[in-house]
Amino acid sequence: MGITAWLAVGVFAGVYVLIATEWVHRVKAALGGAVIMLALGVTDAEHAFFSEEAGIDWNVIFLLLGMMLMVSVLKRTGVFEYIAIWAAKRARGKPYRLMVLLILATAVLSPWLDNVTTVLLIAPVTILVCNKLGLPVVPYLIAEVMACNISGAATLIGDPPNIIIGSRAGLSFNDFLLHMTPIVVVLMVVFVLMSRVMFRKAFRYDPERVKSVMEMDERAAIKDPRLLKLSGIVLLAVMAGFVLHTTFHIEPSVVAISGGLVLLALSRLDAEKVARDVEWETLAFFTGLFVMVGAMVRIGVIGDLGEMAAEATEGELLGTSMALIFGSVVPSAFIDNIPFVASVSPIVSEIVSSAGGTSEAGMLWWSFALGADLGGNATIIASSANVVVVGIAEREGHHISFWQFSRYGLVVTAVTTVIAAVYVWLRYFALA
Repeated sequence: MGITAWLAVGVFAGVYVLIATEWVHRVKAALGGAVIMLALGVTDAEHAFFSEEAGIDWNVIFLLLGMMLMVSVLKRTGVFEYIAIWAAKRARGKPYRLMVLLILATAVLSPWLDNVTTVLLIAPVTILVCNKLGLPVVPYLIAEVMACNISGAATLIGDPPNIIIGSRAGLSFNDFLLHMTPIVVVLMVVFVLMSRVMFRKAFRYDPERVKSVMEMDERAAIKDPRLLKLSGIVLLAVMAGFVLHTTFHIEPSVVAISGGLVLLALSRLDAEKVARDVEWETLAFFTGLFVMVGAMVRIGVIGDLGEMAAEATEGELLGTSMALIFGSVVPSAFIDNIPFVASVSPIVSEIVSSAGGTSEAGMLWWSFALGADLGGNATIIASSANVVVVGIAEREGHHISFWQFSRYGLVVTAVTTVIAAVYVWLRYFALA
């Protein structure tokens, strides 16, 4: 690598240390790093703001903005309070039962919505129900976002990296269901069992609080039935748009921002007040992170990582598939997995082509997808959903530190990746 590449790596590593140690707020660190990258000439305005491969991913930014607007409107209907009371009563106040219920709700939604949309809808409910039962909020949020990253891997639209992989490899929605859903179901069962042990200190049962919640009438929480019906119609339309976006060639970001603006216009609410609930700090953090990672994409640092993993296997399919799983997990844990997948997928395409493009070689895409998706659980900046949940928690007064998340995330990532590797070996080699 040349001096420019080393400068880029140095800046990114410095920012990463600041985020991990929390010496500087993550938004200041990310934006400061982006400014330094621009000032050093590692990237420029044209690449940072307009390049699809090496700049800000505006599709992610506007998808987030659109969904945040819809969530802001939904909050005013009282529906989150309704669901929180219903969930608490359904679980009969039992902490672990409640966690399982929330994990399963997340697992059902995430494959059909993108994982960011799922956590935007589930996180407010979680905070409310935990507050009502006197439970610590952070472990429940961490469990949900990890479940979201795992279950989102099941479909083409569940995790954003899958959309990129599907486009590059020509894989359909049904292809993902056939190859990814079986292992995702296994991983979700394992994760539910792991949660019983990992988060056991969070399972505090307060009989008095449980009794008061059980006496509540969730229907009384609905404040604006008209707005709730309107929000439900728009949200269903947006969900349909997400599922059918490949058919109609409309980006999910266009669907989301359109839904958000339409709902805001029809709601008759004060636009300024609704906008105040948008997680602007989270959007700013993503902006800085995209500029920094894009700079490293532009000068070839991330692409070199993929090439090194491919060369280490010397074209042997089993070795290559294992290298793609474990080799994708590591970088995906330290940078957002969206730009990583965007930059490395052309390399995977070349590997598949060099192997003759056979169906056996095609399974390398599933190895790549599993590694990138599961690596998103390792740290708070490894996936978009993680960053969003940390932002929502902070806004509500619940701090999630880098190491608090990683203490659980690294264990979950290690266990699920090993199981995924065994699945690939069994399905595509041992039993093929």
